Amino acid sequence: MFDTVLGLPVHALVVHAVVILVPLSALGVAAISVVPRWRVPFGPLVLAVTTAGLVMVPVATNSGERLRDRIDAGGVVKEQIEDHVMWGERVLWPTLALWVLAAALVLLARRRRSGRIVTFVAVLAVVAAGASAGAVALAGHLGSTAVWSCTIGSDACTN
Repeated sequence: MFDTVLGLPVHALVVHAVVILVPLSALGVAAISVVPRWRVPFGPLVLAVTTAGLVMVPVATNSGERLRDRIDAGGVVKEQIEDHVMWGERVLWPTLALWVLAAALVLLARRRRSGRIVTFVAVLAVVAAGASAGAVALAGHLGSTAVWSCTIGSDACTN
């Protein structure tokens, strides 16, 4: 299921959903955290995008493991792939926290709650937004480095 689609690795297809949806979710959650009046009109949309991003993370990691098993990499590239895998596996947890906090903000807004607890949840949501976007950026950079470093003229893989 997570191996190939029409001969292409699933990972190469779904990783782009994570790279777009998780940072977009982080931006949306940060926005509804900072601007409380946006929680009611935009909160459900932000939560939907965050849900889609969260769902795609395990699809990307599982398909990435299948792809890693198919690749015969050695040396520098193998190390780069292992770093990418390590950070890719870490994306799930801040993204899950982002989803939980987004859901809490939406629920609290629907119930017209305010005060310290809402402020605390909003601050945590901004932290989770930064953590999830940062984890995706780092995992994505490491993955693209592993894919492209030997292709575009780097001498890192000539050994």
